[in-house]
Amino acid sequence: MSFIHESVVYNIYPLGYCGAPKENDHVQSYRLDKVLDSMEHFKRLGVNVMLFNPVFESSRHGYDTIDYRKIDCRLGDNESFKKICETLRANGIRVILDGVFNHVGREFFAFKDVQEKKWDSPYCGWFQNLNFGGNSPFGDPFWYEGWAGHYDLVKLNLQNPDVVNYLLDSVSFWIDAFGIDGLRIDAADVIDCEFFKKLTRLCKSQKPDFWLYGEIVGGDYNRLVGGELLDSVTNYECYKGIYSSHNDHNYFEIAHSLNRQFANGGIYQNIYTFNFVDNHDVNRVASELRDKNHLYNVYTMMYTMPGVPSIYYGSEFGIEGKRTWESDYDLRPCLDLNNVPNANMQLCEHIGKLSRVRLALEALKYGKFENVNIQNEKLVYKRFTDNQTVFVMFNLTDRGENLGFDSQCSAKLTDVLNGNEMFDCNGRCEIYMPPYSSRILVVNDGSFRLDLGAELAAEPIDNSVKENNEEEITLGKYRHFKGNEYEVIGFAKHSETEETLVLYQSLQNPDTVWARPYDMFKETIWRDGRQIKRFEKLS
Repeated sequence: MSFIHESVVYNIYPLGYCGAPKENDHVQSYRLDKVLDSMEHFKRLGVNVMLFNPVFESSRHGYDTIDYRKIDCRLGDNESFKKICETLRANGIRVILDGVFNHVGREFFAFKDVQEKKWDSPYCGWFQNLNFGGNSPFGDPFWYEGWAGHYDLVKLNLQNPDVVNYLLDSVSFWIDAFGIDGLRIDAADVIDCEFFKKLTRLCKSQKPDFWLYGEIVGGDYNRLVGGELLDSVTNYECYKGIYSSHNDHNYFEIAHSLNRQFANGGIYQNIYTFNFVDNHDVNRVASELRDKNHLYNVYTMMYTMPGVPSIYYGSEFGIEGKRTWESDYDLRPCLDLNNVPNANMQLCEHIGKLSRVRLALEALKYGKFENVNIQNEKLVYKRFTDNQTVFVMFNLTDRGENLGFDSQCSAKLTDVLNGNEMFDCNGRCEIYMPPYSSRILVVNDGSFRLDLGAELAAEPIDNSVKENNEEEITLGKYRHFKGNEYEVIGFAKHSETEETLVLYQSLQNPDTVWARPYDMFKETIWRDGRQIKRFEKLS
């Protein structure tokens, strides 16, 4: 079972969140370090997975990659990002990156080589349908395929083994350097599934619970998921159904989608979908809803339906934003999450409660789905395992309403979302619903309570091998995990930080002496599906 079942995802679009220049000015700046200033906010919100949209060097928006192995200089560098990942893991938050494998930017090294050497470039075969029979829209003396007609996004030829190996080596580097736990695959619906098989084999060999999900806007989700393919996909069908069913006062719409996807016999009941109500490509949900009072039910629904819930940065405060024909930048603002103007703190608190409820209830994380009572403006569904049954109720009207359903049991119902309010139930239940409200009712014997005021216990994500860390570094010979051998010849103190440094000499080239932080020298890394020492002591 993947860690994702026990997760709540927080999604950041880094270049926007950090207020980076829209065009890469190639000036080194450590803007993404601001993530560390919001750690307490993430904890209050109850998130334990951080999804970063593109972080690698690009020309403009991140999806026009220049260098897959270098953090965008507008955000930081490889060492600063490694520190961010380590700090997140120390606070119980895993890291997922955005893998952009369908296309690159025009400043990508292989494309620039083609521009310079033309047909003599060894990289001509790296790009889809590149030929010298005409000019490109940018005036190049050759033609190539751009993603969806965008010729600043040069489509890669994923049938070329050299391209595939380059991309897979880059992913292996991300796992080794940053310890990432998963990937979002951009434009997955137009990528060759044979590439997914190779990518999945690589990632699972290095981290067995590595999680891969693909961006797919429409079509059959099963085409990309299962077996040797991806673990999951973006659930755009329910994204649309959630907000439009509230706007149209028609819960039949979302109930139909949930039943079609997840009920017994549902077409996606074996897919743990990536659920969202907004992201960096679509309007903020607060802008889509005609009545902002529906925000609370919208998030309750996303958190209680099958799959993993995700929050797009800033939307927990109810901020608005719409895309235009000219740009998506209004969807990707620079924010200080500790000081958001006109923040809806009540919504933020509600979402924090939902995180605690979801992570505490087995039925919401692992349970099956069944619609119970569907009306235009009221809805009841249940999530259930062999050990637990939960009923989720919604009233989207502006008035108090009684809502009835058949629980098929004689028991107590504890509303864990609303102060553990208790209801007696003997088969048929009739429960009062305040305006614009939802309830999450746990079937029990009357003893069940959930303390939503308590902090979630965030266990550090430990990617090290304990017994290896206990071994002290001493003078002597060591082999680096890549094969080269060195001799530790002494230790030193950093003049500014007083950090302990290991001094070690290359046995292949004795004139070369290196210094590395002690903790880094003795740490463990993931390699070929197992955790190994960075430096192994030779007997």
